[in-house]
Amino acid sequence: MTGLTDAERLAHWYDACNPWGACDAFSLDLVMRADAVLDVGCGTGALLRRARERGHRGRLCGLDPDPAMLARARAGGPGGIAWLAGGLGATTDPADLGGIGGAPEFDLVVMTGHAFQVLCEDAELRATLTVIRRALAPGGRFAFETRNPAARAWERWTPAHAVEVTGPDGARARIAHQVRQPVDGQLVRFTTTLTEPGLPRPVRADSTLRFLPVDALDGFLAGAGLAVEERYGDWDRSPFGAASPEIITVAGVSPEWRPCVRG
Repeated sequence: MTGLTDAERLAHWYDACNPWGACDAFSLDLVMRADAVLDVGCGTGALLRRARERGHRGRLCGLDPDPAMLARARAGGPGGIAWLAGGLGATTDPADLGGIGGAPEFDLVVMTGHAFQVLCEDAELRATLTVIRRALAPGGRFAFETRNPAARAWERWTPAHAVEVTGPDGARARIAHQVRQPVDGQLVRFTTTLTEPGLPRPVRADSTLRFLPVDALDGFLAGAGLAVEERYGDWDRSPFGAASPEIITVAGVSPEWRPCVRG
């Protein structure tokens, strides 16, 4: 794997570092029961590819701002999936998410892999939720998860908890995280380091994630016209509690919500 950029190398190892698990099975169940699905932050496209392989016959659309991730999503696998470059924001028109034809409305919008936590600014979060609500068909739902801040998952993101993974070609790599201390407020900043035998230097990437408490999260949802329909604390669908590792949410359009008209 010579000649890859840092972003391409990180994308190459993404699936090995994040193998299919209970979180993916949870999301796949929702996808298979929806006719039109938008996967926001689709990464390498594993969820939508698996859905198509399992016989999903509807409209599948993946959206991601990372060109290296999208390149892997587009490479091989089943056809009939629209892979779109970009993110969601205040200027996004849901009509641009039509993908492979049909109405730009989706029965299900998903954000998996804790992608929701990259929305670190209030304005960015509000804009994204507003576009998602506008993109939902009548009766459509938005499913996502964010780590429960009370579980303090970032305390285990240390070099002592590094993992070694094996890629599909048999090559091995070591992935380590280092949180920048102190953690102040809702934002956790950390560095991911990829060490691969034969590379002249490790590959490093800086990230920031937002850990929203459940009351603040629900306030943002309500402000965008979304109401919580289901809430779980883990992938076995156990109820959410103060010590739960996850805040897993399935939301629909609030029947009481009315758009704000400015004049």
